[in-house]
Amino acid sequence: MSEELLRLSKRMSELGLCSRREADEWIAKGWVRVDGQVVSELGTKVYPSQKVTVERQAAAEQARRVTILINKPMGYVSGQAEDGYQPAVVLIKPENRWEEDSSPERFDRNQLRNLVPAGRLDIDSVGLLVLTQDGRVAKQLIGEHTNVDKEYLVRVEYTKPGRLPESDLQRLNHGLWMDGKPLLPAKVRWQNDDQLSFTLREGKKRQIRRMCEMVGLRVVGLKRVRIGRVKLGNLPEGQWRYLSPDERF
Repeated sequence: MSEELLRLSKRMSELGLCSRREADEWIAKGWVRVDGQVVSELGTKVYPSQKVTVERQAAAEQARRVTILINKPMGYVSGQAEDGYQPAVVLIKPENRWEEDSSPERFDRNQLRNLVPAGRLDIDSVGLLVLTQDGRVAKQLIGEHTNVDKEYLVRVEYTKPGRLPESDLQRLNHGLWMDGKPLLPAKVRWQNDDQLSFTLREGKKRQIRRMCEMVGLRVVGLKRVRIGRVKLGNLPEGQWRYLSPDERF
């Protein structure tokens, strides 16, 4: 079977070296070699069997990129400012850094450049939001093949008489459709009388609220408490900390 040529930036992303955007930056700077030869032309194509390496400067630049965890309060949007609401990134300033942050990282205004949310959290939802400069982290959390799960605590009210039937709880776990497609299996269980725990592997827009509506539940409050192995923990609302070097999603 003959090999298929791939764009070098796509191949670098597949290899987990960086994001495609970073790859293009590094290629333009002459930091990428294919079979030992420097490649500096954007759009270059390579075979998967060719050896791709990056110069030390690329690794050093990547090591300086930060990932920040914030406990997003209500009323802030995850990404770009919209409808007069501010983006969560405005909260990332020295006075809002959690005093118990154990990371040795020092705050520098350059860390706010190219800092993008890796996954959204609705304006009326609170809890763990990840902002990162590192394309590898973004790809891991929001790439189409992500297998990182996310856990939410959801306060609900049942809009019908009595309690939510067990059969509807089972449908929340598996069996609902959205936007013409079946949802991936989820883990949904009662935490207490009016609060459910949802663990999802996908994140369609307003997915949990829409799932709840389908079985007659109204969401009163929604908080993300975990992304993969990283927990919100005791991080106070409106404060932030760095992802520490030994933490992995």
